[in-house]
Formats: sequence, structure tokens, C-alpha cells
Amino acid sequence: MGCNYYCHSISQRLPRFISYTPIPIPSLRSPISPFRRRQLRSFAISAAGGSSFTWNDVLQLPESPQNDSSTLSAFFDKIKLCNRNLEKQSEFMPFVMEDQTIGYVHHVFADYLKPFQNVFIFPQNNSSQYCTLHPNLRTPEDRTKAVANVVKSLGELIPGIRNELYPVVSSFGEPVFFSLERAAAPYFGIKAYGIHMSGYVEKNDQKFLWLAKRSATKSTYPGMLDHLVAGGLPHGISCWENVVKECKEEAGIPRSISRQAVPVGAVSYVDIEGYRMKRDVLFCYDLKLPAEGFVPRNEDGEVESFRLVPVTQVANVIRSTSFFKANCNLVIIHFLFRHGYIRPEEFGYLRLLQSLRSGCCS
Repeated sequence: MGCNYYCHSISQRLPRFISYTPIPIPSLRSPISPFRRRQLRSFAISAAGGSSFTWNDVLQLPESPQNDSSTLSAFFDKIKLCNRNLEKQSEFMPFVMEDQTIGYVHHVFADYLKPFQNVFIFPQNNSSQYCTLHPNLRTPEDRTKAVANVVKSLGELIPGIRNELYPVVSSFGEPVFFSLERAAAPYFGIKAYGIHMSGYVEKNDQKFLWLAKRSATKSTYPGMLDHLVAGGLPHGISCWENVVKECKEEAGIPRSISRQAVPVGAVSYVDIEGYRMKRDVLFCYDLKLPAEGFVPRNEDGEVESFRLVPVTQVANVIRSTSFFKANCNLVIIHFLFRHGYIRPEEFGYLRLLQSLRSGCCS
């Protein structure tokens, strides 16, 4: 799906809202049936992912022939893993602020929000319903606090709370309407931004990528392969500052080296699972690392171990396995394009390149 659905603005002015009458914030008990509550909880759990394999499985994987006609087909399959169930977009209503669509809320999840009438309201626009915040929440600070109270009240329905805030915007760099708990972002369908850095080494006329294996105790995608450095983009920090910070925390890379990271583009995707719409934009960075004398060292406990792997073998792992955290596949395929491992002579070249921005990249 292209950007048309995700980037549109409400063309007509929103109706004036009725005057505000405060009501107490309801408890977690809601009019939703216990079955629906269990169903929503099961969707949340399934999103955690995970895998079990060793570095030997990665390094000893037989390499597929370079002229294998299925090479790009396998890459397409990995991109589809980040862009699932797009035909279910009609199950979501727009989340609107000041005539701008900032997210999407599933109609069933909206039922959990409707009791919080002093925070969320659901007006009609022609024949369609949309979600917005109560007009008495006038400042970003008021909105952030009110929505945070709702997220807290929903408890187990939004698992994995990180106490990390994401900015809620219509597009990158635009004014921030409010900030939202990271774990709640896909339940409100907001755009979430992140940075992924490919740390590579050149030696003996060959390129290698440093890969990380996520800690088995991570709440999401435990034990899977990841980039050397990657992370969400919290409120109040620039992409470059975040790269430097994550380099230090995740791989022990000193600022003297990490400041040489080069921005090289972005990828985007839209993934629908249950009542969650994950709309991510990942800013891609490359960092050429010393061939000798550098070994990554994790400092935040989120990485189990690192290995230096030939780029051709990394490509083979993507084609042949599900070892990587899904969105890492997109960034590495982007790296393969830029470093000449995928060439225009291969059938599907331009379509694959275009598919790396299947979400609204704005």
C-alpha cells in the first residue's frame, strides 16, 4: 500500500465539540466482554516474537548460488513480513489532531477508550467516525499526562511498558501534539521513528557486518539477530545524538568513532496485527569500523553477543532463515543496494528498491 491512505489530511474542518463535563477516569473494568479482553491480550503477546538458534547456525549456513533466480524473491518475502494484513486497514479509524491524521485506532480498541470521555472523544465526520482528544486538553503537556493515565489504566492490555516517550506528530519535524508511551504507539497507530546503524569492516577486499544477538531476556524478539546499533527515537533527541548514545550503550563505541556515522537514507513499513498498526520510519546510518583492534562491547544488557560476518553470508541468512528481527531485514537489504550486492540486472530490482518504503516515509 502506498502513502495515499496514511498521509491524507481531513479535508473539512472538524465540528465544534460540545462543552466539557469532567467525569472520573474509569477503572480497568470496562463494558468489553472478558472474551474480547483475552483476545486483545493474545494479540499483544503474539507481537513479542522470538527465536532459538546459535552463531554456528548463522556462520555455517550453506551459501545459495549467486545466480539463484529466487534471490530477490526471498528478499520480497522478508519485506512482506513487515507489511502484513494491509487489507485490514478499514478496521481502523483515523486518530486526528487539528485536522491532521496522526494515527489509526482499531474499532475494537476504541471501545476500551470510549469510557475515558474526558480524554478521548469520537465525533462523526460525514459518515465516518474518528478518534481525537478532548478539546479541554489544550497543551502538549496536558495531553501527554491525560493519555499516559489512560495507558496506565489499561494495564495488561498494553504490555511491555518502557517508560519511554515517543513524539506524536503528523510528519517528521512537525510540531509535537503530545508524547506517548513507546509500547502504546502501535495501538494508536502513530508514526514511530528509529535509527538503525550498519557497522561494517573492510579487509582483504571483502566487507563484513558486525551483528548483534539480542538478549534472551528481552521482552521483544528475544535471541534474534539485530543490527550492531539500533533504537527508537525518543522525544527531545535528534537522530545523530541518538546514534551516538546508542553506539555507546549497545556496542561500547566511543564518540570519537561514532561521530563518523553517515546518514544514508530511510526505510518505512506498515504492519497490522490484531488491533495494532505499526507505522515505522527507520533512519539508516553506515559506520565504517576499524578492521583491527575494535570489538563491540554491550553496556546496557540488551545484547547477548556480537559476531563479525561476511556481508554475502548476512544476505544468505536473510534469504534462507528467519533469524533476524524483521525490520532489520529491510535496513540490510537497503545496505545491499547501496554497496552493490544487488544490481540493476536482477529482475525486480526497482520494485524491490521501492518496496523498502512501503509505509508513508514522512
